[in-house]
Amino acid sequence: MEEANVARLVRQEALVRPAATAERFVANIETVVHDKREEIELVLAAMFSGGHVLFEDVPGTAKTVLARAIAQSIHGATTSRIQCTPDLQPADVTGLSVFNQRERDFEFRAGPIFANVILVDEINRATPKTQSAMLEAMAERQVTVDGVTRELTDPFFLMATENPIEFEGTFPLPEAQLDRFLVKTKLGYPGAEHEVRIVAEQRYGHPLGSLEAVIALDDVRELRRAVQEVYVDDLLQQWIVDLVRATRENEDVAVGCSVRGSLALDRVARAWALLHARDFVLPEDVELLFVPVLLHRVNFRPSFLALARRVGWDQAVDQFKARCLAAAPRPRPHDEASSSA
Repeated sequence: MEEANVARLVRQEALVRPAATAERFVANIETVVHDKREEIELVLAAMFSGGHVLFEDVPGTAKTVLARAIAQSIHGATTSRIQCTPDLQPADVTGLSVFNQRERDFEFRAGPIFANVILVDEINRATPKTQSAMLEAMAERQVTVDGVTRELTDPFFLMATENPIEFEGTFPLPEAQLDRFLVKTKLGYPGAEHEVRIVAEQRYGHPLGSLEAVIALDDVRELRRAVQEVYVDDLLQQWIVDLVRATRENEDVAVGCSVRGSLALDRVARAWALLHARDFVLPEDVELLFVPVLLHRVNFRPSFLALARRVGWDQAVDQFKARCLAAAPRPRPHDEASSSA
């Protein structure tokens, strides 16, 4: 017991600095992206977990601002934006080799994927071939052009968007490719009083113009290492697996989450705990992250889609989540005490 207490004290001390860094990071982004703290934390949880984020949201909800704010908050970080269209080619993303007449040889010119923070706007408007080029970079952290493999920048974080109301001329991402995104979420519109503040702030310019860096690239790498040290009790780890397996056994599901879903929920829960200055994961973290981490990995049957059309998507999702929680109940209250051991 004494050894466990010593181990926890060591872990707590090791996570004090990363937790303070994460809080400073979030607070700095909040100065330009208002009324979206939970959404910002979710995006950064994905970033600290080494994953990527898919936004399904309407235009004008500060997705580009968020991407730029993340990059500008990191000293030395680079950012790029890729606007997807049906004629976008893989080389437009990864880069290509161009013949240098002076040197009489081909030289590689890097594409926009070689940045620390990338916003891919309307990814479903790109052709499957171009989508695959981006998803390969996400999964492998490298691109291969003309037979030469090149490592991407570190850290490498990609945010992609889909417009939920316009589907003409789009190429929906297959389920296997959706599974590559660690988190799927939306920002949504700010509250009325915050929208008034946004209008007032941008009267003479955008607040991004004065946003300063508050952390370094090495801090991001330290945060990623710190996430691995956050404690997850064996009971919670088993529960995470049980929840993911419950998605496979639901009658409204054709194909449930793979093992990648279990890994993702574990990793994001650890990052979420760190963002809330904790060195351990709570059951509440897992429940909160169930939808953004797992839902896009589930292939639903027509019966569920019919229910969603009848009662609304959000209500149908709540019912699905409730059934999964019923099939895999959270650890009993007297067991949860050990989750902070």
